[in-house]
Amino acid sequence: MALFEWEATNRQGESKTGTIDAPSSVEVENRLKSMGLTPTKVKKKKGEGMNIKIPGFGGVPVKTKVVFTRQLATMIDAGLPLVQCMEILSGQEPHPEFRKCLKSVKSSIESGSTFADALSKHPDIFDNLFTNLVAAGEMGGILDTILNRLAIYMEKSMKLREKVKGAMKYPVTVLVVSIGITMFLLVKVIPTFGDMFKSMGKELPGLTAWLIEVSDATIKNLPTVLMVLVAVAGAFIYTIKQPKGRRIWHAFLLKLPVFGDLLRKAAVAKFTRTLGTLISSGVPILDALEIVAKTSGNVIIEEAIMYTRDRIAEGKSIAGPLMEQDVFPKMVVQMVAVGESTGAMDIMLSKIADFYEDEVDTAVDGITSLIEPLIMVVLGGIIGTVLIAMYLPIFSMADGVG
Repeated sequence: MALFEWEATNRQGESKTGTIDAPSSVEVENRLKSMGLTPTKVKKKKGEGMNIKIPGFGGVPVKTKVVFTRQLATMIDAGLPLVQCMEILSGQEPHPEFRKCLKSVKSSIESGSTFADALSKHPDIFDNLFTNLVAAGEMGGILDTILNRLAIYMEKSMKLREKVKGAMKYPVTVLVVSIGITMFLLVKVIPTFGDMFKSMGKELPGLTAWLIEVSDATIKNLPTVLMVLVAVAGAFIYTIKQPKGRRIWHAFLLKLPVFGDLLRKAAVAKFTRTLGTLISSGVPILDALEIVAKTSGNVIIEEAIMYTRDRIAEGKSIAGPLMEQDVFPKMVVQMVAVGESTGAMDIMLSKIADFYEDEVDTAVDGITSLIEPLIMVVLGGIIGTVLIAMYLPIFSMADGVG
């Protein structure tokens, strides 16, 4: 990632400038276009070429943005000018990156930019959803109301994401712990018993002999095995970063037993919550669907939403194209159709989101109850097999003595 300086014009022909942290200038241009800007100049900022970002470190936590959004809504509701709000909030912000961002936003507002335009100069912190809702709030004179909705939305999205992540951690934990214990037994424990049994000069039981052979082969080929694992992991990461590979991977995730259902329910909850928030805030349906698609996190779902958007642009309803894609459950589409026909789409979407967030809770609890005994069975099976294999020769010798 590198920091790029850019210049662009908006739909009104006004000149805009800013910086974006991105992997390439092409990515910067794509982001600017998605924000409704026409890029005129993009160049890498001097002195930024050697910046290194470690995954998992840096960035602004969602909780930090939620606190900022709630505090700003309270201040605006109390009648404080926006510039003064930003001055206070940037001065008390402990997160260095976010503090720098807020000061930049304040400077942009003082220079004549709207709040939404000022936020759009920092797409890595304030995404399209945030900036579009703020723009709607500014236009409608209900910025404090919109900011409160944004804070509620971000809190719910964060909880949903954490639940899904928590559920997905269980199988990874089982796999990592199982591999770790197996490698320890093969490399450290079994060779000790193997040397002792070999010194006795007696024929070993089949299971014991097989485990000793596996242990010897593992120790002998361990560097090669590790290199192969690293190569496979690298190839996998590279593949899923490519458009075609990412699409195949996302389709595979949705078809997984148990976890695929969880991911689909989480996607429905996120789609309905985001779309409902945007519509209730006055964002046009076509713009709202484009934002929802880009924040979906899954290529298959993104394609289904964009297909629906294109059909709506042609004059069709929202429910018909959603049904054609066979991505969202029929019950969801039917409820959307009811909301569309009654003119209460945002309320219906909110009810669907509440229902599916509860469904995600239930699914996570079910996965937890499944995985916990699975951990016991897998680890118990590995350790039990090794113990039996190591004690079989001892039992054989005891029988011979008897």
